[in-house]
Amino acid sequence: MVKPASKRRAVGYLKQAFGFSERRACRVVGLCRATARYQGTRVDPPELVKDLLKLAADKPRYGYRFLHRKLLRKGHRYNHKRIYRLYREHKLGLRTRRRTRSASSPREVPARPTAPGQQWAMDFVSDHLASGRRFRSLTVVDEFSRCCPGILVETSISGEQVARFLDELAATKGLPERIVVDNGPEFISNALDKWAYERGVKLHFIKPGTPTQNAFIESFNGSFRNECLNANWFDSLDHARQVIEEWRVDYNTDRPHSSLGGLTPIEYESQHPTPARTQTLA
Repeated sequence: MVKPASKRRAVGYLKQAFGFSERRACRVVGLCRATARYQGTRVDPPELVKDLLKLAADKPRYGYRFLHRKLLRKGHRYNHKRIYRLYREHKLGLRTRRRTRSASSPREVPARPTAPGQQWAMDFVSDHLASGRRFRSLTVVDEFSRCCPGILVETSISGEQVARFLDELAATKGLPERIVVDNGPEFISNALDKWAYERGVKLHFIKPGTPTQNAFIESFNGSFRNECLNANWFDSLDHARQVIEEWRVDYNTDRPHSSLGGLTPIEYESQHPTPARTQTLA
């Protein structure tokens, strides 16, 4: 429903821009001529305007709702709609520029790994339990051997959880030189950035909107969803963890890869020496 104030503005625009008479303009927008001529007689209390302007000057980052609460404490019993109107009339609102978070790491194409453990890739895959509850899986894959060191399954996964999970993998698998990730909030978090700095691991962020730059994990996730998630019905989160772990072990030890000459990831990895950098942490 169009408010009368908007229709009055439309009438004024038609009269000014097209030379319409008041009668014709009111007929076009469907407004009574008496309403179009109406002039408000309400006068805002000077004390209210003065206090509002003073508060806005003292607290320039406050919005009208915060200012309204402050005015209520000072004894002004006016609703938030009047405060909002005055807030707009006196142009007290500040234009805020929404900041887009992005990774600070350069996006040059990393060198192809020449041995196991040099470069990993990570990403998330989502699915649902039988109850309809959503869960997420953090998948990790070695880009050289296609071996999957581990899959973290939780209802939600933060940057801190990603860092703890990588430490768990480091205890048995060692750490890579680089990890390729997208620009998700978990990967650009301060927690993961601190973890990578302290461990000497470089996080390589792909260009936003280009999943093909992380093709190894995308291929792995396609197999993971097709062969595991879509083929099973999970009763609970523990059941999902069990089934996913069984699939991961089978993927590493029994599933041959055409890109590896028909070998499994474990067989291919065993034929290539692991650099000293990725040895298991003490």
